Amino acid sequence: QAFFCLLFCIPWGSSCPPSCQCTERAGAKAVLCSSRHLEEIPKDIPRDVVFLKLDANSITRIPSNAFRHLSHLEEIDLSRNAIEKIDGAAFKGVAAGLRTLDLSSNRIRSIPKEALLALNAKLRLANNPWHCECALQEVLWEARLDPDSVQDITCHTAPREEYVGKPLLQVLDAGVNFCSVRQRTMDVAMFITMFGWFAMVIVYVICYVRHNREDACRHGDYLKPLPSTQAHAE
Repeated sequence: QAFFCLLFCIPWGSSCPPSCQCTERAGAKAVLCSSRHLEEIPKDIPRDVVFLKLDANSITRIPSNAFRHLSHLEEIDLSRNAIEKIDGAAFKGVAAGLRTLDLSSNRIRSIPKEALLALNAKLRLANNPWHCECALQEVLWEARLDPDSVQDITCHTAPREEYVGKPLLQVLDAGVNFCSVRQRTMDVAMFITMFGWFAMVIVYVICYVRHNREDACRHGDYLKPLPSTQAHAE
């Protein structure tokens, strides 16, 4: 009976990932997994964790629903990893309660805007090799960015060489609108497509008329040698 009590009476939230350290301060539980050579987010994080530190590891991706079961989560530190990909539903389930999300010093070039715009958390996105584009611009305008790190969101690549190496905020303050550039590009592409279809229709009509004209000429040439009905009657 004592064995079964130990087996079933221990709360599920009291477990701790083997590569991490779990502590509790003022009733708030923290899971500390800093510098543990992790390549992915641990699966067995306690459900009642409030603070989660996963910084200084080798995590490359944040998959969908990575933190969905952690309903009490308020802070996530994913800085100084090797994150390149973030799924659109990566933070689904924790968006409402999350207060701080640190994604600085990773390898993030782009991010689905739906992954961040649903968050109320203060975001740190500095020191990533960002590709400056419409989605990143929308994140900068609509998300709650940490004001102390916003100047370090720099364009590593951009549609124009003159923007490379500059803070995105500085580029936008200069009047650049990446979303309007994308819209113009789409408009031009649509115009070229429509022009191509129109040209194909014109060519088809010309060929059709020319083909019918040639058939009519051949038919006329065939009828010329034939004796007319009047000449046959004489």
